[in-house]
Amino acid sequence: MSDAASLAPAPSAPKVLRRKGLSEAWFAWALIAPALLFIGVIVAWPLLETIRLSFTNASMGGEDYVGLVNYEKMLASSKFYEVVGRTFFWMFLSVGLKMILGLAGATLLNAAVPGRGLFRMMVMPPWVIPIAIGCFGWLWLYNGQFGFLSGMGQRIGILDGPFEFLAYKTSGFYSAVVTDVWVGTPMVSLFFLAAMQGVNKDLYEAAWVDGASRWYRFRRITVPQIMPTIVSMALLSAIWTFNSFDIIYILTQGGPRGGTTTLIIDTYKTAIGNFKFGEGATRAVAIVVILGIFSLAYMAILNRVKRHYGVK
Repeated sequence: MSDAASLAPAPSAPKVLRRKGLSEAWFAWALIAPALLFIGVIVAWPLLETIRLSFTNASMGGEDYVGLVNYEKMLASSKFYEVVGRTFFWMFLSVGLKMILGLAGATLLNAAVPGRGLFRMMVMPPWVIPIAIGCFGWLWLYNGQFGFLSGMGQRIGILDGPFEFLAYKTSGFYSAVVTDVWVGTPMVSLFFLAAMQGVNKDLYEAAWVDGASRWYRFRRITVPQIMPTIVSMALLSAIWTFNSFDIIYILTQGGPRGGTTTLIIDTYKTAIGNFKFGEGATRAVAIVVILGIFSLAYMAILNRVKRHYGVK
């Protein structure tokens, strides 16, 4: 019996390896299957459906295929370019202020002062509080009759009477920018703070021994060391701000007279407000294209910055 077993041919090594490789491949696919299902159902299918709708005149009465009519209509509209320009201005202004205030706030939070932990906790509420609740607070501040800003302006002599900040195109736009900056700056500050804490302290000590001033150390050590984080946050914040909906809609709903209507607000009004689902889908596709370009720019700029500063 033992002699017969010893004479039986052993399985070939390549066959065993193939079985092992096949089982590992199936195990890997099983692990990523939930993520693929999630992406397919939550991301891919709605995106494909939006693209399909953009080629139709879908509305409450049904839909018919119209080809590129929606795109031609959108690109021929001067209002569309006005909205896109306003969206870019909203994005660059808001993101620029977030970067400046976030960098300043992170520098202060990183300073060795008593109660530093408490100050770091106090910067969190604008980010932690639900945006809707925070915006309702800003609605009270901007109110001309009983709002704090209007009342304070009258008390110190800046305003002659009640001023409705959200009732005019210019003041409404900048008021929305202030609220967006208030909401987004804490997150930027915390990311910058985390990056600053990762900077090698020996660099600061060597610069201090050489007599470098605080401003020189900040400009020549801190900023270059956290530059990849600055670029990442700037571009990611640009994408989020470009697609921001809730702040503007709660404060002004895109008014007054379209003064705060950005591309995402215009898309919502077209698709949901006017029940022109096909035209709204066309604007949504335009947003996807623009944000796709931003994503490519994000990867290219970030890789270039990392190579420049030797960051892997």
